[in-house]
Amino acid sequence: MDRPTFLIIAEGAFGPETSKTANSAIRYFPERVLGVLDSTAQGRTSQDVLGYGGAIPVVRTFAEGLALKPQAVLIGIAPAGGRLPPEWRGWLLEAIDRGIHIWSGLHTHLNDDAELAVRAKAKGVTITDARRPPADIPVSNGLAQDVDAYVVLTVGSDCNVGKMTAQLQLVDGLNARGVRTRFAATGQTGILIEGWGIAVDAVVADFIGGAAERLVLEAAKGADVVLVEGQGSLIHPAYSGVTLGLMHGAMPAGMIMCHQASREFIGDYSPGRKAWVPIPKLSELNRIYLDAMRLLRVSEFVGVALNTYDLSDAAAKAAIREVERDTGLPVTDPVRYSPEPLIAAIAAGHARWKASR
Repeated sequence: MDRPTFLIIAEGAFGPETSKTANSAIRYFPERVLGVLDSTAQGRTSQDVLGYGGAIPVVRTFAEGLALKPQAVLIGIAPAGGRLPPEWRGWLLEAIDRGIHIWSGLHTHLNDDAELAVRAKAKGVTITDARRPPADIPVSNGLAQDVDAYVVLTVGSDCNVGKMTAQLQLVDGLNARGVRTRFAATGQTGILIEGWGIAVDAVVADFIGGAAERLVLEAAKGADVVLVEGQGSLIHPAYSGVTLGLMHGAMPAGMIMCHQASREFIGDYSPGRKAWVPIPKLSELNRIYLDAMRLLRVSEFVGVALNTYDLSDAAAKAAIREVERDTGLPVTDPVRYSPEPLIAAIAAGHARWKASR
């Protein structure tokens, strides 16, 4: 089933920063989301919790969610430790018994769970593990720089600043300009939305670049522009490796810096440890990224996507002006405001790149 309707499990964590998969599903295909399970926010709507999604209800119990008659259950958050809580296991088994499909982006692959897999097979139910990578990914060989498409990668000042969302906000606008554009998903949420991709955080480190290269080679077929979903940050102590792997595998001719305007330090990544890595000015951070690319190919920054969801309108616009002054680049919050400055910048970058070939 390619486009099922969903009941989303986000128990105890439905919120703007705590339920990325759930939130993206609601943002990009709200018509397919029938409800969200979170007993701590029950009685509210998606609009109440996230500021978008309209009247999608938040339900208190799994039984209330099943009463909405979903075709599939989507695990919309990651439980602590990546393991299924006993209550969740019971919910999934009940869904399977009712013929309801399961979609998961967990690191723990549900198809490897004997109890769930056997029950699903017996009931004719499909379990989709979005984070299961292909088994035959090669190492990268620089092939992505030879594709006949302008490749643009989102990079970031930190994790969870909007690298996927920024790209998704640009696809339709570029296609509307006649610039044939495809989005290459590198995370489980992007795969859920786009319907294909490779979750690179589940790929063995040596093959991250190869995964990015494979995505670009596939997405570039018949495309003028390929928008590659970024991950992590080059200055993040925990996730810099995946960022560099994507850069050297995707070989982007253009990059978009993504940053949450109110964030001053890399977010917490180790329990009990105070945030200690400061985020530099974006002009300096851009130079760090360009230096990491320059021996492999010439790249450029085409713009900055700011995440200003937690700022007032006045503060958000002031932050945009400040980053424009600092970087000399087009800057916008492509969700809160028009994505047009970035769309125009990519179109212009594509034209320059095409003329130089």
